[in-house]
Amino acid sequence: MGKITGFLEYQREVPQRRPVETRVNDYFDIYQPSPLETASRQGARCMDCGVPFCHTGCPVNNIIPDWNDLVYRGRWRDAIRVLHSTNNFPEFTGRICPAPCEAACVLGIHEPPVSIKLIERAIISHAWDQGWITPEPAPRATGKRVAVIGSGPAGLAAAQQLARAGHSVEVFEKADRIGGLLRYGIPDFKLEKHHIDRRLEQMAAEGVRFHTSAYVGTAIPIEDLRNEFDAILIAIGAESPRDLRVPGRELNGIHFAMDFLPQQNKRVAGDSGIVSDPTRLSAPILATAKHVIIIGGGDTGADCLGVSHRHKAASVHQFEIMPMPPPERAASTPWPLWPLMLRQESSHEEGGVRGWSMNTTHFSGDEQGNVTKLHGVKVGPPPGFAPIPGSEFSMDAGLVLLAMGFLGPRRAGLISALERHGLQLDQRGNIVADGNYMSAIPGVFAAGDARRGQSLVVWAIAEGRKAARGIDQYLMGETRLP
Repeated sequence: MGKITGFLEYQREVPQRRPVETRVNDYFDIYQPSPLETASRQGARCMDCGVPFCHTGCPVNNIIPDWNDLVYRGRWRDAIRVLHSTNNFPEFTGRICPAPCEAACVLGIHEPPVSIKLIERAIISHAWDQGWITPEPAPRATGKRVAVIGSGPAGLAAAQQLARAGHSVEVFEKADRIGGLLRYGIPDFKLEKHHIDRRLEQMAAEGVRFHTSAYVGTAIPIEDLRNEFDAILIAIGAESPRDLRVPGRELNGIHFAMDFLPQQNKRVAGDSGIVSDPTRLSAPILATAKHVIIIGGGDTGADCLGVSHRHKAASVHQFEIMPMPPPERAASTPWPLWPLMLRQESSHEEGGVRGWSMNTTHFSGDEQGNVTKLHGVKVGPPPGFAPIPGSEFSMDAGLVLLAMGFLGPRRAGLISALERHGLQLDQRGNIVADGNYMSAIPGVFAAGDARRGQSLVVWAIAEGRKAARGIDQYLMGETRLP
């Protein structure tokens, strides 16, 4: 529970971001390292709250009060053991999770909540520094083979759990590197890729085999995997972007966010910027010296904003059709719910203009077919979003990035092939699965965004772990996986 009077003695502390004028010139982590003493003080603030709502706020059900107390007492090796008991990759969640656990913290009812995310990051960083994280190969092999299609957080979490259960696990990834959204969706300034690489080294030492440039459903027939493996997990994410069907959409310079972001991650990795993924565009997309407009106010839009700053765009606007959220927790989302409120991401600190209640009506361009202007109108509240008379506007636009969310997994290739074998999708286009994460096809499972729809990395890890338990149960008739 931390220190009995800790929440009275210490204030909330959060990781400090590097100065804007420095970080917009590179792609390194935006945060400065936090001293271990800071995490210890935050651990001391954790109360004996009776019912730890932070557990239910966390999708992986992290045992947060326990490792808070251990950090307060300086028992760091015990803290990483408890943290790893529920989360395979706390170095990912400690950097990019929005921390719903903090929104559910009991202390947060009347004081700023415990900085749980800071503590999580401190535990895993210290554990890596001390060499405490080593391969954990299974003591015996089961003789069962599992194919994991997709190497994002859901697929990787499932693969590690299944390998530790003794199964032979092979991961198939259509891109040229392992990591999925972690590798080619999240900018390096939020998640440097060496954090992924050292986990992959651990997993390889535990027996997981990785196949890159392996596009299952096209280059690799799904029937081959069904014949070779005892179970298959589909963890391909929700990559079908929501499009903007308005006049002028066909103009050059209008792109989906996930055609823009992966290219920059490739450049940071030392490549040309061309992603060897058959579902991605190959032509370079740069914001340099352009008037950039980002349509969509979520995390993906903020990532586009940060990358555009680093490209040295002439100007950047980020539009959202929803009204501006209140500065504090809205009454409609009381504690311990995830609060509706205005959030200032690191990219917003770096510049740009945010616009609310704005709807794009059409685009116009030049004689060469390049976009030059965005035309829109201010709208009223949802669900009608009625146009406000006289609020029409036009803005210069040399690059438009669509970051309006996703509509489930891509149907072409793998999903279409499996539908012919009985795979079922729900009304939102996501894979239907039972309580053990098995689809309508026996032995074929689904997890992560492909099953639940666009969501958080922490939800993907939770889904991967639960799917691994379902697969182990299916293969062995019982399971000891958590």
